[in-house]
Amino acid sequence: MEGKKKGEIREWVESIFIAIIIAIAIKAFIFETILVEGYSMLPTLHDRDRLAVNKIGYHIGEPARGDIVVFKYPGDPKLIFIKRVIGIEGDRVEIKNHRVIVNGEELKEDYILEMTLGEYPETVVPKDRVFVLGDNRNDSRDSRYPDVGFISVKNIRGKAFARIWPLPMEIID
Repeated sequence: MEGKKKGEIREWVESIFIAIIIAIAIKAFIFETILVEGYSMLPTLHDRDRLAVNKIGYHIGEPARGDIVVFKYPGDPKLIFIKRVIGIEGDRVEIKNHRVIVNGEELKEDYILEMTLGEYPETVVPKDRVFVLGDNRNDSRDSRYPDVGFISVKNIRGKAFARIWPLPMEIID
């Protein structure tokens, strides 16, 4: 009887250990959750929203215009930023007369509430980089600022695809 009890305990310990390893692998390579802190993505995302982030997608594909991405802030890689991809490698991006222009065409942005203030000269997005903006353009630290600039694709942690808190869950892709 004593041996049977030890065997059962060992099975439980092994099962828990395997579950922990699987959970760590999923968080490291497949998806994770991120807490939104701040207002730079209003009205799409709100302060204290919790997002599900797909981490594997950009290992097999590239960011696309419109993706909401999570990346390491270049000014301090311990900080994480959440912004929308506006321009991809080779795109010409500018902000003029309150309009965001990509490759000579005004971007249609039904996800912003205010016109974009300020100007940004036409610039070509370099290789393996993206140009990002917050949806709350007038309260967002994004690619317009030298400390953020163009984001290296290798610094993108993943693509936000769903708001999982507060309930009900909502797909944001």
